[in-house]
Amino acid sequence: MIELRALYERDGAGLDEMAREDFGKLFLAADRLENCLGSEQDRDGRHELMNVLAAIRGYAEMLQEDLEGRHPELADSLSRLLKAIQTADAGGESSSRGRSPSVTSEPGFILAVDDRRENRELVARYLSRSGHLVVTAASGEEALHTLEQADVDVVLLDLVMPGMDGREVLRRIKEHEDWRATPVIVISGHQDMEDIIECIEAGADDYLFKPFNPVLLQARIKAGIERKRWHDREELYRQQLERNEKFIRATFGRYLSDEIVTDILERPEGLELGGDLREVTIMMSDIRGFTTLSERLAPDQVVKMLNRYLGSMTDIIMAHQGTIDEFLGDAILAVFGAPLARDDDADRAVRCALAMQAAMADINAQNLAEGLPEVETGIALNTGVVIAGNIGSERRSKYGFVGHPMNVTSRIEDHCAGGETLISRSTLDKLNGHYRVAEPRTLKAKGIDQEVEVYRLQGELA
Repeated sequence: MIELRALYERDGAGLDEMAREDFGKLFLAADRLENCLGSEQDRDGRHELMNVLAAIRGYAEMLQEDLEGRHPELADSLSRLLKAIQTADAGGESSSRGRSPSVTSEPGFILAVDDRRENRELVARYLSRSGHLVVTAASGEEALHTLEQADVDVVLLDLVMPGMDGREVLRRIKEHEDWRATPVIVISGHQDMEDIIECIEAGADDYLFKPFNPVLLQARIKAGIERKRWHDREELYRQQLERNEKFIRATFGRYLSDEIVTDILERPEGLELGGDLREVTIMMSDIRGFTTLSERLAPDQVVKMLNRYLGSMTDIIMAHQGTIDEFLGDAILAVFGAPLARDDDADRAVRCALAMQAAMADINAQNLAEGLPEVETGIALNTGVVIAGNIGSERRSKYGFVGHPMNVTSRIEDHCAGGETLISRSTLDKLNGHYRVAEPRTLKAKGIDQEVEVYRLQGELA
């Protein structure tokens, strides 16, 4: 070091400002080294010694690289200094002999956390030369604030800091939902195996000793950036899948029930043609006299009135977990019990019908306010065993229902008056709740040999 100082005093005036500044930091670290060597080497003293050696080695290596070929005597003196540092610090991350291999890495956003300004400046200088964008933090609190403000690729973390130390910073990073995938490389003067194990178990991706080998650091940072990029791509892909699934659910949910969409998305075989026998409660409803009403109205009025009615009815049916099979003009066909069967299918169908009839008052109030006519709906409910499944062809199919109970329900609906809900005996027998119904009526339905017993639904008993 004495030789180097003498050469600098002789040739320093010919150096550029950056080199003179680096020599000043190098000599300042050398003075600190003398103080360290003259004090007792406890745990903290050892840590301070590693910091000083890291600073000397770091600035010496950068100066040697910058001065090579221009100031050979200074470069040779720096080379001898580095060999002495390497010999003195056999336990650190030693430099390789001769020219170190270069490490090319995709530029990253690096956060260097260290309470010592000279350490932060040194790391920033090293990594900036390789094209990385480096921000520094002088404390654990400042590091966490930076992570809240920016998407960091790699964190370089010192352990020994006043206030919030590196271990607490590491813990908080790995417990945070948005930060836990960020690689953390601990750079410390502590070389105790317990410290290393503790940090690795806490989630640190690597542990380097001071004074660190810059080439080795570059290699670890490269690996960290690659891991972060892979994670970011996977996260982006996952978000795209979630958006696509939401879009599919929202789009197909306009045509199919939530249960059917879920069955298709989660069980691909749900798209296969075929079906099985299901006991369901079938609902059919339509607006009484709608054909006559539509002939007296303009097309936009018909569409507005129909959409208001169907929109309200759809919300009510889906709220009661019914499956809307199709709309036929003003008519609605819905089923309770498929694709998912529940113990209260019939009860939900009955409560749904009551809610649909109750909603007509609000629909008609809106119609009257816009100069549209009042409307009334008739609803039929019938319970029976049908074939439920995907019906159609490989090119076009639908989840539908086939069976005699479907025809019976249609015939019951034909007999419904405006504002009336008729339920079959088979539905009444399946109810668990208590409801008010009128005296039974017997219907002779066209195309059905047997008479059908129905009841007018009046309400639910408290």
